[in-house]
Amino acid sequence: MATRPMTSEAAAPAAPLVPPFRGNVLGEARWQLELATLLASGVHRGVGVPRGDGAPVLLVPGFLAGDASLAVMRGWLRRLGYRTYRSGIAWNVDCSEAAVRRLDRRVADVAERAGGPVTLVGHSRGGLLAHAVAVRRPRRVRQVITMGSPLSSPLDASILTLAAVGWARLGQNLLRPARPHCLTTDCPCAFSADLRRVSPVPLTSIRTSEDGIVRPESCVVPDDGGGRVRNVVVRGSHLGLCVNATVYREIAAVL
Repeated sequence: MATRPMTSEAAAPAAPLVPPFRGNVLGEARWQLELATLLASGVHRGVGVPRGDGAPVLLVPGFLAGDASLAVMRGWLRRLGYRTYRSGIAWNVDCSEAAVRRLDRRVADVAERAGGPVTLVGHSRGGLLAHAVAVRRPRRVRQVITMGSPLSSPLDASILTLAAVGWARLGQNLLRPARPHCLTTDCPCAFSADLRRVSPVPLTSIRTSEDGIVRPESCVVPDDGGGRVRNVVVRGSHLGLCVNATVYREIAAVL
């Protein structure tokens, strides 16, 4: 009877399974309270925060949202003294590669008009798009600030959020039958490769430890040793990051 030869090499341990992220949909309703708290705060009035120097700032909305979702932040930055710009996104559900290309053209236009590189502030998926543009056009981007953006694992979101992504994927497949992997981890477009690259510009990743939409750990960006990456943690909801007084104070300091 043949026996299997012995080996001194131990079998590699299996990678631990990461359980699905259930999230906290009900907790996300706090964004309304967070908005009220912001509007009543001194931060919203510009008290105790650095003033702007006229530098251009372009804001990019999150998944299933449009530029209107960042109207409060855009107005606040304008009052601080920055030149603010919309991304031109009305509903952020399009193919990621197509969205990055459009955003790239928008950034090029703003940089030309402003006469210099642009700061990109992105919420959730908007931060992923902003990072991709910075990777492709570092000379046009001064820095990137993300809020609740899962740069380390783009689809590490709650079960309900992934269901919404599935519906968006179905729509993409109907519009573009030749792209069956759109909005998946197997997407062959350049966008997926961009997300795996180290940021060539300063990057501040703001996350909330109470995120009910995206797993907080997926927003942690490893530093390559160049000192360009900062990870900041706050408290609050994912949706409320756009109207979180602590986030606003942090953004004012970074800008």
